Amino acid sequence: MLEILHQDDHLVAIHKPAGLLVHRSMIDRHEQRFAVQMLRDQLGRRVYPAHRLDKGTSGVLLFCLDQHAAAALGRAFESGEVAKRYLAIVRGHPPEAGLIDHPLIRQVDAYAADARFRPDQPPTSTQTAQTRFQRLAAVELPYAVDRYPSSRYALVALMPITGRQHQLRRHMKHLAHPIIGDATYGKGRHNRFFATHYGSQRMLLACVAMRFRHPVTNAQMEIIAPPSPDFTDVATALGWRNALQLGLYAATDS
Repeated sequence: MLEILHQDDHLVAIHKPAGLLVHRSMIDRHEQRFAVQMLRDQLGRRVYPAHRLDKGTSGVLLFCLDQHAAAALGRAFESGEVAKRYLAIVRGHPPEAGLIDHPLIRQVDAYAADARFRPDQPPTSTQTAQTRFQRLAAVELPYAVDRYPSSRYALVALMPITGRQHQLRRHMKHLAHPIIGDATYGKGRHNRFFATHYGSQRMLLACVAMRFRHPVTNAQMEIIAPPSPDFTDVATALGWRNALQLGLYAATDS
């Protein structure tokens, strides 16, 4: 059963676990479980996803209970009116804070339920992409995972300004600090190290907070989702329990 963070007559927010697709995708044709289907069965009514999270990402996922609310909230996401905050464990020690302003090639899954093609925006077009980041904690471990005698890791807060496909994962790779557990944009040696030493079988990226206007009532909403145990346990093992709490409750647009 999915954990419901908020529910009213028009909106439902859940805590999506890592490893669960939002909806059917050509990338994972073998998958039989999707958040849309599970929430529909749980509530006994149709639901409409307002946005998407990658399969490996956990955290706040918003659905609407009617098409008009979904369209309104979808427009808010597209126009950058929804403030989002993620936590990630990454390789290396990034700067204390900064802005990643790095355009990305547009990526579209043609089989995704929300795929939209526009003649003036071909799949290979470049899109502006910006992400603010803040380093919350760092550690250096006495393990030669790569070519150095020790290995560095950090807990970071990520605040995307734009919402491009795989933006946070691609931006952290561009910064040379890929997210641990990311099989596509990350580093296999470090992913395997975390799997072996910390039992981590997931990508360590979680959407922990969203702030937005309710699509029907226009009330200011803030949904907070503490990371699930499969994320928290790793952060705690690295000595970051306090930093995790600070990152969770800081402002989503700080």
